[in-house]
Amino acid sequence: MGRQMRVPGAVLVALLLAAATGCSGPIAPDGGDAKASAPAGSSPTAAPKSPKAPNSPGDDAKPAGGDVLPGMVTAAVARTQLAALEVAPVGTMAGYSRDKFTHWAQQGNKCDTREVVLGRDGTGVTRDAECKAVSGNWKSLYDGVVVTDAGKMDIDHMVPLAEGWRSGAAGWDSARRKAFANDLTHPQLLAVTAASNRSKGDQSPDLWQPPDKASWCQYGRAWTTVKSTYGLTVTEPEKKMLTTMLDTCAS
Repeated sequence: MGRQMRVPGAVLVALLLAAATGCSGPIAPDGGDAKASAPAGSSPTAAPKSPKAPNSPGDDAKPAGGDVLPGMVTAAVARTQLAALEVAPVGTMAGYSRDKFTHWAQQGNKCDTREVVLGRDGTGVTRDAECKAVSGNWKSLYDGVVVTDAGKMDIDHMVPLAEGWRSGAAGWDSARRKAFANDLTHPQLLAVTAASNRSKGDQSPDLWQPPDKASWCQYGRAWTTVKSTYGLTVTEPEKKMLTTMLDTCAS
């Protein structure tokens, strides 16, 4: 009868555990897997979404359908957006300055935001070596006037910079204000006659409406979408007038 080899109890237990669990990775000192892992029950979180950065001149595609602004939504979607906007009193203008909204930003190829919008909103637009529009035709949405001199066109901020300040932008950082002032993705910038733009000033829809009522549907959808995109507030009179404008939409 041969001699029996005794296996220490601690070693035997370790061998049995290894067989039961299969080939596992090394055990970390705290009992967890030595490989890095997320805490139990957690999942990676994406950074909060913010409005897209201004497009380059090559991305300024013409708006679809009968709209003259990019990033437009249907009247039904705009009504949903409007219903979700926070209603608040008019904010203060304390601390406001247009200089806090950097514009016009350079968009490449010597073109700034103004020139990109002029090229997008006009027909037959030609530019000089410095990207300045020297000829073309533009039809102003607000008053229906056709212009052939780019110098008589303004680039309107659908939601004016001062109105943005009063409804939430006062709390933004400089990068977000710059994006708001140069946004080529959402319906925030539009080439219109200087006369209509200066008549509008920084007024909200309850205080100023485009004289051409045929534009009210687009105006109401655009204003609502911009405020929704940037999380800005509306006043009760503003919301009421936007509802009136959306009611002019065919669908």
